[in-house]
Amino acid sequence: MAKEKPSISIIVPCYNEEGNLKGTIEAVKGALSSVNRFSSHEILIYNDCSTDSTGALADGIAKKEKNVKVIHNPKNMGFGFNYTDGVKRASKDYIMMVPGDNEIPLKAIEKVMAKAGDADVIIPYTANPGVRPFSRRVISRAFVALINAMFGLNVTYYNGTCLVKSRLLKKVPLKTWGFAYMAAILVRLLKSGASYSEVGVEIAQRSSGKTKAFAVKNVVSVVKAIMTLFWDVRIKERARYCGKPSKAEASGAR
Repeated sequence: MAKEKPSISIIVPCYNEEGNLKGTIEAVKGALSSVNRFSSHEILIYNDCSTDSTGALADGIAKKEKNVKVIHNPKNMGFGFNYTDGVKRASKDYIMMVPGDNEIPLKAIEKVMAKAGDADVIIPYTANPGVRPFSRRVISRAFVALINAMFGLNVTYYNGTCLVKSRLLKKVPLKTWGFAYMAAILVRLLKSGASYSEVGVEIAQRSSGKTKAFAVKNVVSVVKAIMTLFWDVRIKERARYCGKPSKAEASGAR
């Protein structure tokens, strides 16, 4: 008897992405169709109080696509809030986040989705970091090295479009809404013993707008999130996070 295909929820956070959102949704739909790994899907678009026409564009997409739902935030809540709220709303077996900035091309989304079932968590990393500014690459590498050293891990990248089993993700304490949200989630999952698999993906340069990652408020939130995470995982709830993460082989069973 053929194994029943799982379902997937895709969270798409957007803030002033009128020039990128359509391409993002087309890439997501194209990957879903090409991979043909999921029985059903839902796409949750978060319009994070955009000041351009992102909201109207998202509503237009939802009118044409029955599996798309749009959430309009009454004020700008930040990237992490959109993801964590999406996790709570998600109703499918797997959860994946794809930013509305259209940096993640169809082929990259396909590579992540195709590994569903290889492990509890599929962690992508940027295989072509040269498309990003040198300063961002340096900061990213320093961030990864810091998190790995603090928590005894060996993950290549912490801020990618991870694919996670919903039943595990919904149990994770979601304590930060800042740009360190995914790192905090991955640390908690892996230190709880979740299995993971990494996959290199190539990203595209932004075609419109610019990244919000290095705004002062976002940098401050990252520092606070790391401090809270260290306190919880290494001190306060140490007994809970003493598991050994297992890295699945590339040919892991589905």
